[in-house]
Amino acid sequence: MADEPEEPVDPKPEIEELGKPRCVKPWLAYQACVKRVEEDTSGHKHCTGQYFDYWGCIDKFAANRLFERLK
Repeated sequence: MADEPEEPVDPKPEIEELGKPRCVKPWLAYQACVKRVEEDTSGHKHCTGQYFDYWGCIDKFAANRLFERLK
């Protein structure tokens, strides 16, 4: 039906992709941690901190751009 409004599109994934090149340093730290954890046989090591650092960087980049679009 032509009179139905379009489904809203979430701009966040697109904005996050734009921020990934700016967060290379935390990404490399996360990847290095993953390699170390793969070699761990005790099962006690993890990369939670590096993971959240990486996504925190992307979220910081995306936040201002996302709210600009929502105004």
